[in-house]
Amino acid sequence: MKLPSILTILIFSIGFISGITSINDFSKNYNGEELNQKLNIKFNFLTILLTNLKVILLMLAGAITFGLSTFINLIFNGFNVGILVGSTFLTDEPLKLITALILPHGIFEIPAMLISATAGFKIPYEVILYLLDKKEKPITEEDIKEFLKLAGISIILIIIAAFVEVYITPKIANYLLS
Repeated sequence: MKLPSILTILIFSIGFISGITSINDFSKNYNGEELNQKLNIKFNFLTILLTNLKVILLMLAGAITFGLSTFINLIFNGFNVGILVGSTFLTDEPLKLITALILPHGIFEIPAMLISATAGFKIPYEVILYLLDKKEKPITEEDIKEFLKLAGISIILIIIAAFVEVYITPKIANYLLS
């Protein structure tokens, strides 16, 4: 289980760093009004939940795509988080923006994403171990239980994250940014 977790963090970090380092390109087109418009977005629980569940399911689908969907989504989502965090540094108060707009739900959403990615890499990892004669069976009952446990945890976390993003993050943002 160690290698899928390390792989998950490494791939997400590559995407994240790529997002932050590409912020210079973003800043050339940056307009302070764009940020204000983003702050006025009306959050809808079902829309956010379904969007984030799609991400989780694409991460979990790595179990049947031999990790490909997990890899692509980790890079993509790491990049997006990097852009989001990096764009706050274009403002006067980046830490206030991160605390207001990302942190409240991000403490649930990002771990949910990483846990589901680890699960998405788990089954291919176990199959590789089998192909290298390190295991007797490609997938054991224990492997399936571990996958399902990780999937369940990530889904619970993403439901909590959607709730926080819709009902708590806007209140914190309004309080801190007013």
